[in-house]
Amino acid sequence: MTHHATLQIAGHTLPSLGMGSWRLGQGRYSEQQEISALHRGLDLGLRVIDTAEMYGDGKSETLIGKAIEDRRDQTYLVSKVYPWNATGSQLEASLDASLRRLRTDNLDLYLLHWQSGNDLQEVVTLMEAMKQKGKINAWGVSNFDLPAMQSLLQVDGGKHCAVNQVFYNLAGRGIEYDLAPWCAEHDITMMAYCPLGGAGSHLLELEEVKTLAAHYQVTPAALLLAWVIRQNKILAIPESGSVQHVEDNARALQLEISEQDCEQLTRYYPAPESAEPLEIR
Repeated sequence: MTHHATLQIAGHTLPSLGMGSWRLGQGRYSEQQEISALHRGLDLGLRVIDTAEMYGDGKSETLIGKAIEDRRDQTYLVSKVYPWNATGSQLEASLDASLRRLRTDNLDLYLLHWQSGNDLQEVVTLMEAMKQKGKINAWGVSNFDLPAMQSLLQVDGGKHCAVNQVFYNLAGRGIEYDLAPWCAEHDITMMAYCPLGGAGSHLLELEEVKTLAAHYQVTPAALLLAWVIRQNKILAIPESGSVQHVEDNARALQLEISEQDCEQLTRYYPAPESAEPLEIR
């Protein structure tokens, strides 16, 4: 089974694998280790770095700002705004604070972190205004299910949504039933967070996963990531705080899992046969 190792977001060709940062800058590893890991990822072409004002209350953005200060041109930078900040003059103030922490004057992509009763027309109008000002190059959403996406595309300018970032992994395949096909049809790229299962997941310890990873001579993480990005239009953003993990993860871009092995992997985690509520972490 071949997969395409690149995809398009708002005119940019990007690798199907990036780097997440939910717990970066919060003491899990030393700051230098985390910066080295981000640098190694950039060296390997993992240009997409995803963060949010919510992560560590700005600490994740601050660490990334230090890491990419001299490498901004190699980075496709993504951040997210809290829903309660995505209104009135607050959106621009939040964006400006993120830009300051990230030590840059613009974001490649800015996402509404989740839908919390937001007036979608207002959100789109504000996002488009930030594009006009040159503070962001593109915008999108996160944690939007199919009805929310359909509502978004009905508002004026909603069709400019470039991305929907959602929970997706081998054990959490709900989006495959209707959301992923609909987004593909409307040229909206999906970003997969928690592609290795997220907190409390046992995917990396599964015997089937470990056996198959050994067969392909990669880590279980690389195997699971290759599975997530096996179809075009999905960009996975695993988090990593160490150089070794980043190097292991990057091998997923070159890995093609056979049809037969894919079937074996999904035997215990079959594709959804009906619509499922979107899982949000």
